[in-house]
Amino acid sequence: MSSLTEKDRPIVQLLLNTGTCPRCILRFCCVGSQTLYRHPYKDLMKVLKEFLKNNQEKEDMVCFDVVDPPCKRIRLEHTGEGPDDLNHNGALQQIPLVSDENTAMETSAVKVCNVCLGILQEFCEADFVKKMCQKVNSADYQFTSFVFSVSLPPQLSVRERAAWLLVKQEMRNLGLSLAKDDIVQLKEAYKWIIHPQLSEELGKWKGSLFEVSVVFAHPETDEECHFLATACPECFKPAKNKQSVFTRMAVIKALEKIKEEDFLKHFPCPPSSPKNLCVALEIQCNNGAVFVAGRYNKYSRNLPQTPWIIDGERKLESSVEELISEHLMAEFKADSFNFSSSGREDVDVRTLGNGRPFAIELVNPRRIHFTAEEMKRLQQTINNSSDKIQVRDLQLVTREAIGRMKEGEEEKTKTYSALIWTDKAIQKEDIAFLDDIKELKLDQKTPLRVLHRRPLAVRCRIIHTMKSEYIDEHHFRLHLKTQAGTYIKEFVHGDFGRTKPNIGSPLDST
Repeated sequence: MSSLTEKDRPIVQLLLNTGTCPRCILRFCCVGSQTLYRHPYKDLMKVLKEFLKNNQEKEDMVCFDVVDPPCKRIRLEHTGEGPDDLNHNGALQQIPLVSDENTAMETSAVKVCNVCLGILQEFCEADFVKKMCQKVNSADYQFTSFVFSVSLPPQLSVRERAAWLLVKQEMRNLGLSLAKDDIVQLKEAYKWIIHPQLSEELGKWKGSLFEVSVVFAHPETDEECHFLATACPECFKPAKNKQSVFTRMAVIKALEKIKEEDFLKHFPCPPSSPKNLCVALEIQCNNGAVFVAGRYNKYSRNLPQTPWIIDGERKLESSVEELISEHLMAEFKADSFNFSSSGREDVDVRTLGNGRPFAIELVNPRRIHFTAEEMKRLQQTINNSSDKIQVRDLQLVTREAIGRMKEGEEEKTKTYSALIWTDKAIQKEDIAFLDDIKELKLDQKTPLRVLHRRPLAVRCRIIHTMKSEYIDEHHFRLHLKTQAGTYIKEFVHGDFGRTKPNIGSPLDST
């Protein structure tokens, strides 16, 4: 049985008097029963008023008829003097405790909570939950379960700190202690209230990669945490992807560093009551990524693996990546994709045999369930759409499988056949020495032809074996087994000396 006890009475009275909502009062009384927070707002207010009317000398208990895990308890311990004893200019304001019923009624009618800014009031109601469900249903996602997340304005952490200091002072007056960690976090309490309602409305349950999130803001109090930048400037450093330095994590970090007396000099305690509620900026839906893998063959000598764009200009009209992904994007109804493969080939090189392994990550897909037969039909659709590529073994895989595809990528051995022309006339004996070379180590500086998309570096690669095949005095074919990632063309012509050694050097030819 979860309950408020007699020692909670001063806290309830103090917080009601300063404009705090019933659910925040339960949080500061360390009530850990999830079900209590789900009671209607009016019922909670009524119970708290009745609790304050009870002035019996014995320890009284106000109980709700629910069974839940035991609530967090306030620790009993004597405390010494501290910053809570400060006077104004950074002092805790002395709040008269009110026992009169009418005053309690009046103070409990505050429209917007001075701690949660209305999040545990207006945004816990059924109308808001239905609005969230309408957003989810209209997005047309496939999912069997979900998780719920919430993004809170950073200034709520400042208000929470001020309310805690107020309550802590009152507890000290009673010879008790209240640790910050004992308070039920606002985000946690909100999830306790909302998640069951969402589950009931959506008919789905907890535990999937589908996420429903709500983002709150409170423009009226946006500047309340700005004083922390002066007190703890090291906590607020500009970041490329952040619109403001006052992120929730930066504010929390600053609150951990600032001394209580310095905090009280800059922020009222108790926090003032706002005029307006928080606003729900957006309700977001996001499905976990789906991964599709297979193998592709490339039959065109004029098709890059990925879009060939240099200085913003597209050089070729399509790519292997685009020919495959456009059909996957349409079927999975995803927002975007990420293409990866086990190695890559040049634009004018074909990929034959069993094909090159590839994988595509589909980001935020609306559709996620496909049968094996549906995947076969999707594979056939891709193959019918172009004569430049073909895919095989198309299937849904896990994220871990993608990692295994990339493992040992450079340790693999590749076999190549190169048709070579020389300007100098050669005889069969001139190239016979190539057959005797084993485990030849190369230093390959990033080729000029790929320097626009790859960083400048020197890569060490190995030619395991070579076998020459004489054709005529200006042509021969070279069969090579090499370490994956070796630039074969550059090994043949030298790339203006950027690959050393190379075939051109001993042949004294180009």
